[in-house]
Amino acid sequence: MEIYYLGHSCFKIIGKDISVLSDPFDPEKVGLKLAKQDADVVTISHNHFDHNYREIMRSEYLLLDSPGEYEVKGSEIQGIFADHDTVGGQERGRVTIFAFDVDGIKVCHLGDLGTELTSEQLDKVDGVDVLMIPVGGKATIDAKTAVKVISQVEPKMVIPMHYANGKMTDFAPLSVFLQEMGVNPMPLDRLKINVKDLPEELEVVVLKIV
Repeated sequence: MEIYYLGHSCFKIIGKDISVLSDPFDPEKVGLKLAKQDADVVTISHNHFDHNYREIMRSEYLLLDSPGEYEVKGSEIQGIFADHDTVGGQERGRVTIFAFDVDGIKVCHLGDLGTELTSEQLDKVDGVDVLMIPVGGKATIDAKTAVKVISQVEPKMVIPMHYANGKMTDFAPLSVFLQEMGVNPMPLDRLKINVKDLPEELEVVVLKIV
């Protein structure tokens, strides 16, 4: 499996049998380049311009934008409701977390999560190997809460997202999260990982925007 970071909260995950694009953004409004994309599945955590830009797709795809259980090309995908804030969604509404298996690796994209996870949500994301987590605060959890969520989920690998980039300067920079985690990893062009390569202890992976 290969994971590419396209900026903001957008990732492209490519497996042997399935490809997934998560939370595509409007490049003009976000201030980052985003080329036309192909994927089997597009997941959209919520309908904000920086997460729902379907126009970037140039081929047919299956759109998943709500909670539920799905199976696509042999991969199980689960959409899970979560709050976009700390008051039950009263301020910013709700988002959908997506957890899915690609090449035997369980990936979870937390979207614009706004609070720590409930026990019910944790049950549904149990066994996550790779966690994509927002860390920039303001519209999502901040770095301190992100560290708590990571402790809740206990993934093997963490990829931070949704921090200051392009025109999205209201969010905290990535460095705040890395300081909270006490790490300073070398940014990678992509993450290429097999089940046998998953680390024994938690690893923070920073991906360059491609």
